[in-house]
Amino acid sequence: MNNGGLLVAGTTSDAGKSVVTAGICRWLARQGVKVAPFKAQNMSLNSFVTREGAEIGRAQAMQAQACRIEPTALMNPVLLKPGGERSSQVVLLGKPVGEMSARGYHGGRQQQLLGTVLDCLSTLRGTYDAVICEGAGSPAEINLRRTDIVNMGIARNAGIPVLVVGDIDRGGVFASFFGTVALLSPEDQALVAGFLVNKFRGDVSLLEPGLDMLHGLTGRHTYGVLPFRHGLGIDEEDGLRVSLRGTVRESSLAAPVGDDVLRVAVCAVPLMSNFTDVDALAAEPGVVVRFVDRPEELADADLVVVPGTRGTVRALEWLHERGLADALRRRAAEGRPVLGICGGFQVLGERIEDDVESRMGRVDGLGVLPVRVRFAREKTLTRPVGEALGERVEGYEIHHGVAEVTGGETFLDGCRVGQTWGTHWHGSLESDGFRRAFLREVAAAAGRRFVPAPDTSFAALREEQLDRLGDLIEQHADTDALWRLIESGAPQGLPFIPPGAPA
Repeated sequence: MNNGGLLVAGTTSDAGKSVVTAGICRWLARQGVKVAPFKAQNMSLNSFVTREGAEIGRAQAMQAQACRIEPTALMNPVLLKPGGERSSQVVLLGKPVGEMSARGYHGGRQQQLLGTVLDCLSTLRGTYDAVICEGAGSPAEINLRRTDIVNMGIARNAGIPVLVVGDIDRGGVFASFFGTVALLSPEDQALVAGFLVNKFRGDVSLLEPGLDMLHGLTGRHTYGVLPFRHGLGIDEEDGLRVSLRGTVRESSLAAPVGDDVLRVAVCAVPLMSNFTDVDALAAEPGVVVRFVDRPEELADADLVVVPGTRGTVRALEWLHERGLADALRRRAAEGRPVLGICGGFQVLGERIEDDVESRMGRVDGLGVLPVRVRFAREKTLTRPVGEALGERVEGYEIHHGVAEVTGGETFLDGCRVGQTWGTHWHGSLESDGFRRAFLREVAAAAGRRFVPAPDTSFAALREEQLDRLGDLIEQHADTDALWRLIESGAPQGLPFIPPGAPA
Protein backbone atom coordinates (compact mmCIF):
# COMPACT_ATOMS: atom_id res chain seq x y z
CA MET A 1 0.00 0.00 0.00
CA ASN A 2 1.27 3.47 -0.90
CA ASN A 3 0.77 6.17 1.71
CA GLY A 4 0.35 9.92 1.28
CA GLY A 5 2.34 12.01 -1.17
CA LEU A 6 2.74 15.49 -2.61
CA LEU A 7 4.80 16.96 -5.45
CA VAL A 8 6.08 20.50 -4.90
CA ALA A 9 6.53 22.01 -8.37
CA GLY A 10 7.54 25.55 -9.28
CA THR A 11 6.66 28.13 -11.89
CA THR A 12 10.42 28.53 -12.50
CA SER A 13 13.77 27.31 -11.28
CA ASP A 14 14.59 28.90 -7.90
CA ALA A 15 10.93 29.53 -7.12
CA GLY A 16 11.57 27.99 -3.71
CA LYS A 17 10.75 24.31 -4.26
CA SER A 18 13.65 22.99 -2.17
CA VAL A 19 12.91 25.33 0.72
CA VAL A 20 9.17 24.68 0.69
CA THR A 21 9.74 20.93 0.52
CA ALA A 22 12.09 21.13 3.51
CA GLY A 23 9.62 23.31 5.39
CA ILE A 24 6.74 20.89 4.79
CA CYS A 25 8.97 17.99 5.84
CA ARG A 26 9.95 19.68 9.11
CA TRP A 27 6.34 20.70 9.85
CA LEU A 28 5.16 17.12 9.33
CA ALA A 29 8.01 15.65 11.36
CA ARG A 30 7.10 17.93 14.26
CA GLN A 31 3.52 16.60 14.06
CA GLY A 32 4.83 13.07 14.53
CA VAL A 33 4.32 12.10 10.88
CA LYS A 34 6.86 9.64 9.51
CA VAL A 35 7.92 11.58 6.39
CA ALA A 36 10.65 11.36 3.72
CA PRO A 37 11.78 13.63 0.85
CA PHE A 38 12.14 12.57 -2.79
CA LYS A 39 13.48 14.09 -5.98
CA ALA A 40 13.46 11.75 -8.96
CA GLN A 41 16.10 13.65 -10.91
CA ASN A 42 18.40 16.37 -9.71
CA MET A 43 20.92 18.40 -11.69
CA SER A 44 23.49 19.66 -9.23
CA LEU A 45 27.19 19.94 -8.53
CA ASN A 46 26.35 20.22 -4.85
CA SER A 47 26.16 16.64 -3.61
CA PHE A 48 26.49 14.55 -0.47
CA VAL A 49 27.50 11.01 0.47
CA THR A 50 25.06 8.85 2.43
CA ARG A 51 26.21 6.40 5.09
CA GLU A 52 26.01 3.52 2.61
CA GLY A 53 28.33 5.38 0.21
CA ALA A 54 25.76 6.72 -2.28
CA GLU A 55 26.00 10.17 -3.87
CA ILE A 56 22.82 12.29 -3.82
CA GLY A 57 21.96 15.99 -4.06
CA ARG A 58 22.69 18.01 -0.95
CA ALA A 59 19.19 19.49 -1.02
CA GLN A 60 17.72 16.01 -0.49
CA ALA A 61 20.22 15.34 2.31
CA MET A 62 19.08 18.52 4.03
CA GLN A 63 15.42 17.64 3.46
CA ALA A 64 16.09 14.26 5.08
CA GLN A 65 17.52 16.15 8.04
CA ALA A 66 14.31 18.19 8.09
CA CYS A 67 12.47 14.85 8.34
CA ARG A 68 14.88 13.76 11.11
CA ILE A 69 15.94 10.68 9.16
CA GLU A 70 19.11 9.47 7.46
CA PRO A 71 19.34 10.26 3.72
CA THR A 72 19.49 7.35 1.28
CA ALA A 73 19.91 6.89 -2.46
CA LEU A 74 16.16 6.21 -2.75
CA MET A 75 15.52 9.89 -2.08
CA ASN A 76 17.38 11.04 -5.21
CA PRO A 77 17.73 8.10 -7.61
CA VAL A 78 19.04 10.16 -10.55
CA LEU A 79 21.69 12.86 -10.09
CA LEU A 80 23.12 14.72 -13.09
CA LYS A 81 26.49 16.43 -12.52
CA PRO A 82 27.30 18.88 -15.34
CA GLY A 83 30.78 18.56 -16.77
CA GLY A 84 30.44 21.32 -19.36
CA GLU A 85 27.84 23.05 -21.47
CA ARG A 86 26.53 19.90 -23.13
CA SER A 87 27.30 16.85 -21.01
CA SER A 88 26.76 15.53 -17.52
CA GLN A 89 27.83 12.60 -15.42
CA VAL A 90 24.81 10.41 -14.71
CA VAL A 91 24.69 9.10 -11.13
CA LEU A 92 22.12 6.32 -10.72
CA LEU A 93 21.15 5.13 -7.24
CA GLY A 94 24.22 6.85 -5.86
CA LYS A 95 26.84 5.50 -8.30
CA PRO A 96 28.16 7.04 -11.54
CA VAL A 97 27.13 5.13 -14.67
CA GLY A 98 28.71 7.31 -17.36
CA GLU A 99 28.75 10.64 -19.17
CA MET A 100 25.91 11.67 -21.44
CA SER A 101 24.98 14.65 -23.60
CA ALA A 102 21.74 16.49 -22.89
CA ARG A 103 20.42 15.36 -26.29
CA GLY A 104 21.28 11.73 -25.55
CA TYR A 105 19.74 11.87 -22.07
CA HIS A 106 16.48 13.53 -23.09
CA GLY A 107 16.45 11.52 -26.31
CA GLY A 108 15.72 8.24 -24.59
CA ARG A 109 17.87 7.48 -21.55
CA GLN A 110 15.74 9.60 -19.23
CA GLN A 111 12.52 7.77 -20.08
CA GLN A 112 14.29 4.44 -19.51
CA LEU A 113 14.88 5.50 -15.90
CA LEU A 114 11.19 6.07 -15.16
CA GLY A 115 10.72 2.55 -13.83
CA THR A 116 13.67 2.95 -11.47
CA VAL A 117 12.48 6.24 -10.01
CA LEU A 118 8.91 4.94 -9.63
CA ASP A 119 10.24 1.89 -7.78
CA CYS A 120 12.20 4.14 -5.41
CA LEU A 121 9.18 6.35 -4.78
CA SER A 122 6.96 3.31 -4.21
CA THR A 123 9.45 1.90 -1.70
CA LEU A 124 9.49 5.18 0.22
CA ARG A 125 5.70 5.47 0.16
CA GLY A 126 5.43 1.94 1.49
CA THR A 127 7.80 2.81 4.35
CA TYR A 128 6.73 6.31 5.36
CA ASP A 129 3.37 7.93 6.17
CA ALA A 130 4.06 10.65 3.61
CA VAL A 131 6.62 11.39 0.91
CA ILE A 132 7.14 15.02 -0.13
CA CYS A 133 8.52 15.13 -3.66
CA GLU A 134 10.33 18.03 -5.24
CA GLY A 135 10.02 18.83 -8.93
CA ALA A 136 12.64 20.45 -11.14
CA GLY A 137 12.46 23.63 -13.18
CA SER A 138 8.85 24.05 -14.31
CA PRO A 139 6.22 21.35 -14.93
CA ALA A 140 5.17 23.31 -18.05
CA GLU A 141 8.40 22.72 -20.00
CA ILE A 142 6.43 21.50 -23.00
CA ASN A 143 9.58 20.69 -24.99
CA LEU A 144 10.56 18.07 -22.39
CA ARG A 145 7.18 16.72 -21.27
CA ARG A 146 7.36 13.54 -23.38
CA THR A 147 10.36 12.23 -21.43
CA ASP A 148 9.69 13.94 -18.09
CA ILE A 149 10.37 11.80 -15.01
CA VAL A 150 10.62 14.50 -12.35
CA ASN A 151 7.53 16.73 -12.64
CA MET A 152 4.17 15.72 -14.11
CA GLY A 153 5.66 12.46 -15.38
CA ILE A 154 6.22 11.24 -11.84
CA ALA A 155 2.96 12.80 -10.55
CA ARG A 156 0.89 11.10 -13.26
CA ASN A 157 2.51 7.70 -12.88
CA ALA A 158 2.39 7.75 -9.07
CA GLY A 159 -1.01 9.46 -8.81
CA ILE A 160 0.12 12.20 -6.44
CA PRO A 161 -1.22 15.78 -6.21
CA VAL A 162 0.84 18.80 -7.23
CA LEU A 163 1.33 22.11 -5.45
CA VAL A 164 2.83 24.87 -7.63
CA VAL A 165 5.13 27.38 -5.89
CA GLY A 166 5.69 30.85 -7.34
CA ASP A 167 8.25 33.48 -6.31
CA ILE A 168 6.29 36.73 -6.11
CA ASP A 169 9.50 38.67 -5.45
CA ARG A 170 10.33 38.19 -9.16
CA GLY A 171 6.99 39.61 -10.29
CA GLY A 172 4.39 38.14 -12.62
CA VAL A 173 3.35 35.42 -10.22
CA PHE A 174 -0.35 35.39 -11.24
CA ALA A 175 0.50 35.03 -14.92
CA SER A 176 3.02 32.32 -14.02
CA PHE A 177 0.49 30.34 -12.00
CA PHE A 178 -2.20 30.59 -14.69
CA GLY A 179 0.19 29.91 -17.56
CA THR A 180 1.73 26.89 -15.82
CA VAL A 181 -1.67 25.21 -15.52
CA ALA A 182 -2.86 26.29 -18.97
CA LEU A 183 0.12 24.67 -20.70
CA LEU A 184 -0.56 21.23 -19.20
CA SER A 185 -2.65 18.43 -20.68
CA PRO A 186 -6.09 17.75 -19.16
CA GLU A 187 -4.69 14.66 -17.42
CA ASP A 188 -1.83 16.66 -15.90
CA GLN A 189 -4.07 19.58 -14.93
CA ALA A 190 -6.30 17.20 -12.97
CA LEU A 191 -3.43 16.68 -10.51
CA VAL A 192 -2.55 20.36 -10.02
CA ALA A 193 -4.41 21.08 -6.80
CA GLY A 194 -3.38 24.67 -6.20
CA PHE A 195 -0.71 27.25 -5.53
CA LEU A 196 1.67 28.54 -2.86
CA VAL A 197 3.01 32.09 -3.01
CA ASN A 198 6.63 32.45 -1.86
CA LYS A 199 8.66 35.50 -0.75
CA PHE A 200 5.78 37.97 -0.30
CA ARG A 201 6.61 41.39 1.12
CA GLY A 202 3.96 43.64 2.62
CA ASP A 203 0.30 43.42 3.57
CA VAL A 204 -1.29 40.11 2.55
CA SER A 205 -4.74 41.74 2.38
CA LEU A 206 -3.57 43.64 -0.71
CA LEU A 207 -2.82 40.31 -2.41
CA GLU A 208 -6.13 38.65 -1.58
CA PRO A 209 -8.21 40.14 -4.46
CA GLY A 210 -5.70 38.66 -6.91
CA LEU A 211 -5.85 35.28 -5.20
CA ASP A 212 -9.65 35.34 -5.40
CA MET A 213 -9.46 36.14 -9.12
CA LEU A 214 -6.89 33.37 -9.63
CA HIS A 215 -9.32 30.95 -7.98
CA GLY A 216 -12.11 32.17 -10.23
CA LEU A 217 -9.94 31.70 -13.32
CA THR A 218 -8.50 28.29 -12.44
CA GLY A 219 -10.84 26.76 -9.85
CA ARG A 220 -7.79 26.17 -7.65
CA HIS A 221 -7.06 27.46 -4.16
CA THR A 222 -3.89 29.11 -2.90
CA TYR A 223 -2.62 27.05 0.03
CA GLY A 224 -0.59 29.83 1.62
CA VAL A 225 1.38 33.05 1.24
CA LEU A 226 4.88 32.71 2.67
CA PRO A 227 6.51 36.01 3.67
CA PHE A 228 9.99 36.99 2.56
CA ARG A 229 12.54 36.12 5.23
CA HIS A 230 16.21 37.07 5.04
CA GLY A 231 18.70 34.26 5.45
CA LEU A 232 16.28 31.38 4.90
CA GLY A 233 17.33 28.53 2.67
CA ILE A 234 18.97 25.15 2.46
CA ASP A 235 22.01 23.97 0.51
CA GLU A 236 21.51 25.20 -3.04
CA GLU A 237 21.39 22.78 -5.94
CA ASP A 238 22.61 24.75 -8.90
CA GLY A 239 25.51 26.74 -7.53
CA LEU A 240 25.98 30.47 -7.63
CA ARG A 241 24.43 31.87 -10.77
CA VAL A 242 25.61 34.36 -13.36
CA SER A 243 28.32 36.60 -11.89
CA LEU A 244 29.87 35.69 -8.57
CA ARG A 245 31.34 39.14 -8.07
CA GLY A 246 30.01 40.73 -4.93
CA THR A 247 28.45 37.54 -3.63
CA VAL A 248 29.16 37.62 0.08
CA ARG A 249 28.33 35.13 2.81
CA GLU A 250 28.71 36.47 6.29
CA SER A 251 27.29 35.83 9.70
CA SER A 252 24.68 38.24 11.01
CA LEU A 253 24.30 36.27 14.22
CA ALA A 254 26.68 38.17 16.46
CA ALA A 255 29.52 40.65 16.54
CA PRO A 256 33.12 39.38 16.34
CA VAL A 257 34.51 38.05 19.61
CA GLY A 258 37.97 39.48 18.95
CA ASP A 259 39.08 42.89 17.69
CA ASP A 260 39.35 41.90 14.01
CA VAL A 261 37.23 40.22 11.39
CA LEU A 262 38.68 37.45 9.24
CA ARG A 263 38.36 37.80 5.46
CA VAL A 264 38.00 34.65 3.36
CA ALA A 265 38.23 34.73 -0.44
CA VAL A 266 36.89 31.72 -2.36
CA CYS A 267 38.16 31.28 -5.93
CA ALA A 268 35.07 31.01 -8.13
CA VAL A 269 36.44 28.19 -10.29
CA PRO A 270 34.38 26.82 -13.20
CA LEU A 271 32.03 23.92 -12.40
CA MET A 272 32.44 24.69 -8.71
CA SER A 273 31.09 21.86 -6.58
CA ASN A 274 30.14 21.74 -2.91
CA PHE A 275 30.83 25.42 -2.38
CA THR A 276 28.70 24.93 0.75
CA ASP A 277 31.96 23.83 2.39
CA VAL A 278 32.50 27.51 3.26
CA ASP A 279 29.07 27.93 4.86
CA ALA A 280 30.52 26.78 8.18
CA LEU A 281 33.11 29.57 7.93
CA ALA A 282 30.42 32.14 7.11
CA ALA A 283 28.45 30.98 10.18
CA GLU A 284 31.27 32.15 12.47
CA PRO A 285 30.76 35.64 13.93
CA GLY A 286 33.38 37.93 12.42
CA VAL A 287 34.18 35.79 9.37
CA VAL A 288 33.34 37.39 6.00
CA VAL A 289 33.30 35.10 2.98
CA ARG A 290 33.29 36.34 -0.61
CA PHE A 291 33.68 34.68 -4.01
CA VAL A 292 36.37 36.17 -6.25
CA ASP A 293 37.73 35.82 -9.76
CA ARG A 294 40.59 38.37 -9.89
CA PRO A 295 44.09 38.16 -8.37
CA GLU A 296 43.84 41.63 -6.78
CA GLU A 297 40.86 40.38 -4.77
CA LEU A 298 43.20 38.04 -2.90
CA ALA A 299 45.36 40.90 -1.61
CA ASP A 300 43.43 41.62 1.60
CA ALA A 301 42.25 38.04 2.17
CA ASP A 302 43.40 36.34 5.35
CA LEU A 303 42.50 32.93 3.90
CA VAL A 304 42.03 31.86 0.29
CA VAL A 305 39.96 28.75 -0.40
CA VAL A 306 40.25 26.85 -3.68
CA PRO A 307 37.02 24.82 -3.63
CA GLY A 308 35.94 21.59 -5.25
CA THR A 309 35.16 21.41 -8.95
CA ARG A 310 33.76 18.91 -11.42
CA GLY A 311 36.49 20.01 -13.87
CA THR A 312 39.88 20.00 -12.14
CA VAL A 313 41.97 20.58 -15.28
CA ARG A 314 39.56 23.23 -16.53
CA ALA A 315 39.77 24.97 -13.14
CA LEU A 316 43.57 24.89 -13.37
CA GLU A 317 43.43 26.50 -16.82
CA TRP A 318 41.03 29.13 -15.49
CA LEU A 319 43.34 29.97 -12.58
CA HIS A 320 46.16 30.55 -15.07
CA GLU A 321 43.95 32.59 -17.42
CA ARG A 322 42.81 34.86 -14.59
CA GLY A 323 46.26 35.37 -13.07
CA LEU A 324 45.10 33.62 -9.92
CA ALA A 325 47.61 30.77 -10.33
CA ASP A 326 50.58 33.10 -9.82
CA ALA A 327 48.79 34.88 -6.96
CA LEU A 328 48.24 31.54 -5.20
CA ARG A 329 51.88 30.55 -5.67
CA ARG A 330 53.00 33.89 -4.19
CA ARG A 331 50.69 33.46 -1.20
CA ALA A 332 52.04 29.98 -0.54
CA ALA A 333 55.65 31.20 -0.80
CA GLU A 334 54.91 34.06 1.61
CA GLY A 335 53.33 31.72 4.16
CA ARG A 336 49.86 33.25 3.78
CA PRO A 337 47.01 30.77 4.37
CA VAL A 338 45.56 28.79 1.45
CA LEU A 339 43.12 25.86 1.75
CA GLY A 340 42.43 23.53 -1.18
CA ILE A 341 39.42 21.21 -0.94
CA CYS A 342 38.99 18.21 -3.25
CA GLY A 343 39.56 19.57 -6.80
CA GLY A 344 41.14 22.63 -5.20
CA PHE A 345 43.55 20.33 -3.35
CA GLN A 346 44.39 18.58 -6.63
CA VAL A 347 45.28 21.79 -8.50
CA LEU A 348 47.68 22.80 -5.70
CA GLY A 349 49.73 19.62 -6.30
CA GLU A 350 52.67 18.96 -8.58
CA ARG A 351 50.92 17.14 -11.40
CA ILE A 352 47.65 15.62 -12.52
CA GLU A 353 47.20 12.59 -14.76
CA ASP A 354 43.67 12.74 -16.10
CA ASP A 355 42.43 10.28 -18.69
CA VAL A 356 38.94 10.21 -17.14
CA GLU A 357 37.44 13.65 -16.52
CA SER A 358 39.13 16.00 -19.01
CA ARG A 359 41.08 13.28 -20.87
CA MET A 360 43.99 15.75 -21.07
CA GLY A 361 46.59 13.25 -19.84
CA ARG A 362 49.45 14.65 -17.78
CA VAL A 363 49.11 18.28 -16.66
CA ASP A 364 51.33 20.29 -14.31
CA GLY A 365 49.65 21.56 -11.15
CA LEU A 366 50.57 24.73 -9.24
CA GLY A 367 53.33 22.83 -7.42
CA VAL A 368 52.75 24.25 -3.94
CA LEU A 369 51.94 20.88 -2.33
CA PRO A 370 53.95 17.64 -2.72
CA VAL A 371 51.06 15.73 -4.27
CA ARG A 372 50.60 13.78 -7.49
CA VAL A 373 47.06 12.99 -8.62
CA ARG A 374 45.92 10.21 -10.92
CA PHE A 375 42.29 10.07 -12.00
CA ALA A 376 40.66 6.67 -11.54
CA ARG A 377 37.52 5.55 -13.35
CA GLU A 378 35.90 4.46 -10.11
CA LYS A 379 34.70 7.33 -7.94
CA THR A 380 35.65 7.50 -4.26
CA LEU A 381 32.49 7.95 -2.15
CA THR A 382 33.17 7.72 1.58
CA ARG A 383 32.36 9.29 4.95
CA PRO A 384 35.76 9.46 6.71
CA VAL A 385 36.37 10.32 10.35
CA GLY A 386 39.74 11.45 11.65
CA GLU A 387 41.67 13.98 13.69
CA ALA A 388 43.46 17.21 12.88
CA LEU A 389 44.84 20.03 15.04
CA GLY A 390 43.97 17.91 18.05
CA GLU A 391 40.27 17.82 17.19
CA ARG A 392 37.91 15.14 15.87
CA VAL A 393 36.83 15.73 12.26
CA GLU A 394 34.08 14.22 10.12
CA GLY A 395 33.77 14.70 6.37
CA TYR A 396 32.77 13.12 3.10
CA GLU A 397 34.68 12.41 -0.12
CA ILE A 398 33.45 12.60 -3.73
CA HIS A 399 36.27 12.39 -6.28
CA HIS A 400 37.89 10.43 -9.10
CA GLY A 401 41.37 11.77 -8.33
CA VAL A 402 43.66 9.52 -6.27
CA ALA A 403 46.32 11.53 -4.43
CA GLU A 404 49.86 10.31 -3.80
CA VAL A 405 51.27 12.52 -1.03
CA THR A 406 55.09 12.58 -1.08
CA GLY A 407 55.87 15.07 1.68
CA GLY A 408 54.63 17.72 4.08
CA GLU A 409 52.65 17.16 7.26
CA THR A 410 49.65 14.84 7.20
CA PHE A 411 46.34 16.69 7.12
CA LEU A 412 43.00 14.85 6.77
CA ASP A 413 44.48 12.29 4.34
CA GLY A 414 45.97 15.19 2.42
CA CYS A 415 48.89 17.33 3.49
CA ARG A 416 50.08 20.68 4.78
CA VAL A 417 53.18 22.65 3.88
CA GLY A 418 53.60 25.85 5.90
CA GLN A 419 50.25 27.62 5.68
CA THR A 420 49.06 25.79 2.58
CA TRP A 421 46.60 23.02 3.36
CA GLY A 422 44.98 20.44 1.10
CA THR A 423 42.41 17.69 1.60
CA HIS A 424 39.82 15.68 -0.31
CA TRP A 425 37.43 15.95 2.65
CA HIS A 426 34.31 18.03 2.09
CA GLY A 427 32.41 19.15 5.17
CA SER A 428 35.40 19.09 7.53
CA LEU A 429 34.77 22.69 8.60
CA GLU A 430 31.37 21.68 9.97
CA SER A 431 33.23 20.01 12.87
CA ASP A 432 33.11 22.85 15.39
CA GLY A 433 36.28 22.15 17.39
CA PHE A 434 38.38 21.64 14.28
CA ARG A 435 36.96 24.76 12.59
CA ARG A 436 37.85 26.90 15.60
CA ALA A 437 41.37 25.45 15.80
CA PHE A 438 41.89 26.01 12.07
CA LEU A 439 40.66 29.61 12.25
CA ARG A 440 42.98 30.32 15.18
CA GLU A 441 45.92 29.12 13.04
CA VAL A 442 44.76 31.25 10.10
CA ALA A 443 44.34 34.33 12.30
CA ALA A 444 47.81 33.88 13.80
CA ALA A 445 49.42 33.47 10.37
CA ALA A 446 47.50 36.49 9.03
CA GLY A 447 48.37 38.65 12.03
CA ARG A 448 44.69 39.24 12.84
CA ARG A 449 43.30 39.66 16.34
CA PHE A 450 40.41 37.42 15.44
CA VAL A 451 39.00 35.04 18.05
CA PRO A 452 36.56 32.25 17.07
CA ALA A 453 33.35 32.28 19.06
CA PRO A 454 33.58 29.53 21.70
CA ASP A 455 30.00 28.29 21.31
CA THR A 456 29.11 28.34 17.61
CA SER A 457 27.47 25.03 16.73
CA PHE A 458 27.03 24.59 13.00
CA ALA A 459 24.72 21.60 13.50
CA ALA A 460 22.53 23.65 15.86
CA LEU A 461 22.39 26.52 13.35
CA ARG A 462 21.26 24.07 10.66
CA GLU A 463 18.54 22.71 12.94
CA GLU A 464 17.43 26.24 13.77
CA GLN A 465 17.22 27.01 10.05
CA LEU A 466 15.07 23.95 9.40
CA ASP A 467 12.81 24.85 12.32
CA ARG A 468 12.36 28.33 10.86
CA LEU A 469 11.26 26.73 7.60
CA GLY A 470 8.83 24.54 9.50
CA ASP A 471 7.50 27.64 11.29
CA LEU A 472 7.00 29.34 7.93
CA ILE A 473 4.72 26.53 6.75
CA GLU A 474 2.92 26.15 10.07
CA GLN A 475 2.21 29.88 10.44
CA HIS A 476 1.52 30.95 6.85
CA ALA A 477 0.12 27.92 4.99
CA ASP A 478 -3.27 26.27 5.31
CA THR A 479 -1.85 23.18 7.00
CA ASP A 480 -5.24 21.44 7.38
CA ALA A 481 -5.82 21.72 3.64
CA LEU A 482 -2.22 20.67 2.96
CA TRP A 483 -2.61 17.51 5.02
CA ARG A 484 -5.88 16.64 3.25
CA LEU A 485 -4.04 17.04 -0.04
CA ILE A 486 -1.18 14.79 1.07
CA GLU A 487 -3.50 12.17 2.51
CA SER A 488 -6.33 12.14 -0.06
CA GLY A 489 -4.87 13.47 -3.31
CA ALA A 490 -6.00 16.24 -5.63
CA PRO A 491 -9.64 17.38 -5.33
CA GLN A 492 -12.04 15.84 -7.82
CA GLY A 493 -13.54 17.92 -10.61
CA LEU A 494 -10.79 20.51 -11.03
CA PRO A 495 -11.62 22.48 -14.21
CA PHE A 496 -9.58 22.30 -17.42
CA ILE A 497 -7.88 25.58 -18.32
CA PRO A 498 -7.42 26.03 -22.10
CA PRO A 499 -5.47 25.77 -24.30
CA GLY A 500 -3.73 22.85 -22.53
CA ALA A 501 -0.55 21.21 -23.77
CA PRO A 502 0.07 21.38 -27.53
CA ALA A 503 -0.62 18.17 -29.39
